Amino acid sequence: MSDNSSLGSSVPLADFVVPPDTDEEAPIVPLAELPKMSEVPPATPPSTSTATTPGTTPTTANGTTAVAKPRTSTSDDNSIFSVLYSVGKKIAIVGGIYLVGYMGWSVAWLIAPVILSVARDQMAKTSQKKREIAKASALASEKDVILARIDELPAWVYFPDVERAEWLNKILKQVWPNANHFARTLVKETIEPNVALALSQYKMNGFRFDRIILGTIPPRIGGVKIYDKNVDRNEIIMDLDLFYASDCDINFYLGGMKGGIKDFQIHGWVRVVMKPLIRSMPLVGGLQIFFLNNPNIDFNLVGVIDFMDMPGLSDLLRRIIVEQIGNVMVLPNKLPISLSEEVSAVSLKMPEPEGLLRIHVVEAKNLMKKDISVLGKGKSDPYAIINVGAQEFRTQIIDNNVNPKWDYWCEAPVFIEMGQWVDIQLMDSDDSKKDERLGRASIDISSVIKKGVLDTWLTLEEAKHGDLHVRLQWYKLTADPNDLQQILLETQLLRVTTMSSAVLSVFIDSARHLKQARANSKPDPYLVCSVNKQKKQTAMILRDDSPVWEQGFTFLVTNPDNECLNVKIYDQKTGNDIGQYTYTLSTLLKQFNMEVIQQPFQLQKSGPESKLYMSLSLRILKAGEIDNESESALEQVAALARSSSVKTPDATVAAFQAVKDTQANSKRLSAESPITEEEPVNAAAVIPASASLEKPISEVVSTVLTHRMPESTSSAGEHGLGRIQLSIIYSAQRQKLDVTIHKIMHIPLRDPSNIPDPYVKLYLLPGRSKESKRKTATIKDNCNPTYDASFEYLISIAELRHTELEVTVCTHKGFLSSGSPIIGMRKISLDDSDITTPAGLKSWFDLQPENKHE
Repeated sequence: MSDNSSLGSSVPLADFVVPPDTDEEAPIVPLAELPKMSEVPPATPPSTSTATTPGTTPTTANGTTAVAKPRTSTSDDNSIFSVLYSVGKKIAIVGGIYLVGYMGWSVAWLIAPVILSVARDQMAKTSQKKREIAKASALASEKDVILARIDELPAWVYFPDVERAEWLNKILKQVWPNANHFARTLVKETIEPNVALALSQYKMNGFRFDRIILGTIPPRIGGVKIYDKNVDRNEIIMDLDLFYASDCDINFYLGGMKGGIKDFQIHGWVRVVMKPLIRSMPLVGGLQIFFLNNPNIDFNLVGVIDFMDMPGLSDLLRRIIVEQIGNVMVLPNKLPISLSEEVSAVSLKMPEPEGLLRIHVVEAKNLMKKDISVLGKGKSDPYAIINVGAQEFRTQIIDNNVNPKWDYWCEAPVFIEMGQWVDIQLMDSDDSKKDERLGRASIDISSVIKKGVLDTWLTLEEAKHGDLHVRLQWYKLTADPNDLQQILLETQLLRVTTMSSAVLSVFIDSARHLKQARANSKPDPYLVCSVNKQKKQTAMILRDDSPVWEQGFTFLVTNPDNECLNVKIYDQKTGNDIGQYTYTLSTLLKQFNMEVIQQPFQLQKSGPESKLYMSLSLRILKAGEIDNESESALEQVAALARSSSVKTPDATVAAFQAVKDTQANSKRLSAESPITEEEPVNAAAVIPASASLEKPISEVVSTVLTHRMPESTSSAGEHGLGRIQLSIIYSAQRQKLDVTIHKIMHIPLRDPSNIPDPYVKLYLLPGRSKESKRKTATIKDNCNPTYDASFEYLISIAELRHTELEVTVCTHKGFLSSGSPIIGMRKISLDDSDITTPAGLKSWFDLQPENKHE
């Protein structure tokens, strides 16, 4: 009673002193939402609790008198801040308008921030709505999910070989509270150091996770697929359609700032490989868990670093976190879990590539125009991003071109044949804003393996228009050292120096008795292994002179006869080298099955008993069998080559690149790159064009004939304007036309005091476009100039059959009485079977009088 009387006497004073409190709290009243958040059963409507009589205070079961006073002080603070915020906002708006008028700027300076603000708010609302729907779907039953979201049905609805997994979802819900400890350990030991290292490259140091709580919502499995065909009997393979929309609470520090991650979502296909099968419990020796392709990942940044949740600024942190998740669980990376001591770490954790995919991104056409110019829509600055699992490659940027020709080559080891895709995204580079997407295309790797070679045009998805020309070839791996010479010959004929001939798998097990990097303290060792420019690094082990890493890596080897594996061990705190070892790969060719398993190697520049335990395995590339039916791919290339080209005839001519021309110390000149030296070769292979696609290069070049051409001529040609020596070679595999201008002889000298300064121009007809123009250097005062300059054209087979090469010899001085700079010219049809042979067409051509452009 005393409490009630005291309250009753204080009510009038409270209402008189702070009347704004009741006005501010009335519209806010959060009591209507509390039952939803806390899952409280429905009670009386909130309106009845607020309809109180004068002289009383709203109460709950526990009493509300203790809550009323703190709310008053909080509302006072909020009101002060709200007033300051509103005043500052009005001053900023008025000041901005005044500044724009005072400086005489365009009204666009006022409109643009408003548009950007509205767009950002709209994007935030859309993203928040998606997260809420995902959370609701994760908590609801499968029946409710189907009824509410017909457009996003579980995988078992679409695929007949995918089975429902409600039983598995019930198990996950039961064990999920115990998974928090495992997730915390995984994030702290694996993801945190890699994210910190990546951010340090951008001068953002001090990243660490503080609190990691997964929340109460478990992952959901939309379906399970079990493989029972083409599977080793010593393993079990299953795919899980994983969808995780969490209510996690993850805090981290970046320097002195505190931030957090909420509403983390991930969706993708997870493969679980149970291997090897053993005869004792638990019957399975271990697990390998990984995503086949990059999953869809989304999350929300909160806290002080919320300012990074803006387009352009948040991309850095988001990209790094997504990349590090990929480095843990997206192929070729796997999360291994050992279940039995009978199984060695090598059998479970050593990389086991099944083959190699060689990718050639040739060109694109009719891309969307994203840039805006003064006259309206400009062009684009396209580049391509190629993803094979977590492996990513980028082409160069072609400025201001909607028909770019990249001629980009890359290679990706493939660890799983079934279920992996090559994903290619075309982007428009923009320095002032975020790069825009021009479209994407995907290719099933299993289809490439089946055909051996896939050369096709792909229609871009998520784009209004555009096509992409790619060529992919599959290489299987062998343990026969005799296959090395064949693949080396093939890579030489490609004339692409970055191509590999072998794949090296390395498993770093442990080190023993490392030397001390600091007095009275054990080192913090980590290991770096490298082959050429490829470098891989293990995790760091704290204060241990006998660290156990158990990590595997894969390297592409250009030539095992000439390359080495370099291993160095460092102490993280001092950065000192505490041990190293160099292994010559040529010795691995002589080992049984070209591998060594768990052997100790004496470390150099370390202690007398310091040893490194590792396993090595070398595999040679061998071209996969080419399906004869896949020759129709060239017809697809011909049909889609360009709007101006026509379909290739049935007798498609295709051959591979020849060995380099017979010219000692000849120079290669490109319109886009400096001059480089070429090696002289005295012979080249002559191959029937029909055999070029049915056999690998190593078999095609089995017949080698000598092709010689006189290096000089005594004739000035039919028209007396001189003769020019050219080499023209087309590579169907590289989709390239090589034109080499060797020399010109017997240019007529009309005036002894006016010796010509000749140079040569090339154009492709029809069209005579600026892109096809090539030009040699000018040689002063010479009637018999020697150039030995080579030029390349990226051109499809269909274009080649209907294209002419225009060769024009000009001089910087006036020629003849008319003063024309043209000495002579010649048109050469490229529809010549000799051009597509490895030897190519090398001949002298008579210069003809000038013809006016058609």
